[in-house]
Amino acid sequence: MKSNFKDIINSETPVLVDFYADWCGPCKTLAPILKDVKTELGDAIKIVKIDVDKNQPLASQYQVRGVPTMLLFKNGKQLWRQSGVLQKNDLVSIINQHGN
Repeated sequence: MKSNFKDIINSETPVLVDFYADWCGPCKTLAPILKDVKTELGDAIKIVKIDVDKNQPLASQYQVRGVPTMLLFKNGKQLWRQSGVLQKNDLVSIINQHGN
């Protein structure tokens, strides 16, 4: 996953990475919000979901201590990070602010 992950985040298109866990209630709340964000922004964003239980080395590399944690990357650089659930409009505005 690690080498693939570097390729994924090294994109000119902003990449929103959602570190989540199947047992996490707020993660389940966030999933449909992320779908709405993708629907609204289309090709202007890539959204990648990373299961922390299956990808512990990657979660530790990015110091993910709680789920959900979202990180926004562009050209391999981390532009933004936040833990917890955000509403669609907040996420769209953060992506637009950092991604362009």
